[in-house]
Amino acid sequence: MENLIFRLAISLAIGLLVGVERGWRERKEPAGSRTAGIRTYALCGLFGGVSALLTQALETPVPLVVAGVVYAALFAFFKYREMVQDNDYSLTSLMAALLVFALGALAVLGNVSVAAAAGIATTGLLAARGMLHQAVRHITWPELRSALLLLGMTVIVLPLLPNHTLDPWNSINPRQIWLFMVLTASISFAGYVAVKVAGPERGILFSALGGAMVSSTAVTIAFARRSQGGEAPGLLAGGAALAAMISLLRVLVICAVVAPGLLSPLGPPVVAAAASFGLSGALLMHHGTQARGETNLGNPFDLVPLMAFAGMFGAVSAFSGFLIQTVGPQSLYLVSAVAGIVDVDVPSLNAARLAGNGISEEGAALCILIAISMNALGRAGFAAAAGTRTFAFRLGAVTLISLVIGFAVLGLLRSL
Repeated sequence: MENLIFRLAISLAIGLLVGVERGWRERKEPAGSRTAGIRTYALCGLFGGVSALLTQALETPVPLVVAGVVYAALFAFFKYREMVQDNDYSLTSLMAALLVFALGALAVLGNVSVAAAAGIATTGLLAARGMLHQAVRHITWPELRSALLLLGMTVIVLPLLPNHTLDPWNSINPRQIWLFMVLTASISFAGYVAVKVAGPERGILFSALGGAMVSSTAVTIAFARRSQGGEAPGLLAGGAALAAMISLLRVLVICAVVAPGLLSPLGPPVVAAAASFGLSGALLMHHGTQARGETNLGNPFDLVPLMAFAGMFGAVSAFSGFLIQTVGPQSLYLVSAVAGIVDVDVPSLNAARLAGNGISEEGAALCILIAISMNALGRAGFAAAAGTRTFAFRLGAVTLISLVIGFAVLGLLRSL
């Protein structure tokens, strides 16, 4: 009995919640001029719950079906008269009323949590009318096309790709490669939205720091493409430098978890390089803010450069797998160099896992430093290939300075 009362209360609450939103929107209308208000929507939700309860008690769907048909017909009739009188032919309130009845029934017959969540989502969608209409008015065709393309890449293509390696060297996984493409496109699209909403400075900062938690390479490629679209290269280069800083610090966290002993030989040079990237990125963004003119956002992302990068990613992965199988474990330094071009986490994690178990901690640290260095140079190369000359030069200069500082600290430690 207590469970039943609770379910009926949820049915009533769903209608009440939607009714409050509908009533607030029509609060300036005279009383009795609307088809439904707060009380009516609340009763509609409870009506759906009671109809479902009768269906459950009588063990036949007839009560719920009859109640639903009669309810829909009556509400549609009164709503039609209201629409004709107001010369307003929106079906939003009718659809909301049908949903209230259906969710009220679901709260009794089905999962009450799903019904409550759907009721809240319905109310939120109704309340977001102004924001959604404004967004549609300001959205451009390239933005809509890019959003649809990203959804297609994620929802349609990604699940269809095989999630296993296809090459003899056990290294090319189509789903992993496509997932990296989706990641790069998502970072680019999120950065585009962030710049449009928050402004160039904060938008680039947010997308750089957030995207670098997953892949600084993807951030660099996304920013490089955006520099070709006319956005400020100094701001974008500064954002890419900050993403590189996050990437280095992320490697240290991985090592601290997997092999804490690596922090002693690895920490000082990596922290020095990360500090250099961070300081340089902040300076580039500061000067880019002062020097920038009007920002041209261009397209959120382009598919052709992403496909080209995916091909290069697959080629590097295949070569890395070929080295491991043909040369053997002694090729770990070379493997770290090759794999580090496109991804720093995998070779770093692999070297950290082998530290003290087949390779010395100093050797593992050197492998990780090689991967970090190649990844930094790889990002500079991607910047040169996909970005403007100014963007590539500034990021390349910061990269070289940071690498020199990191290896200088490493040499100083070894000389002590």
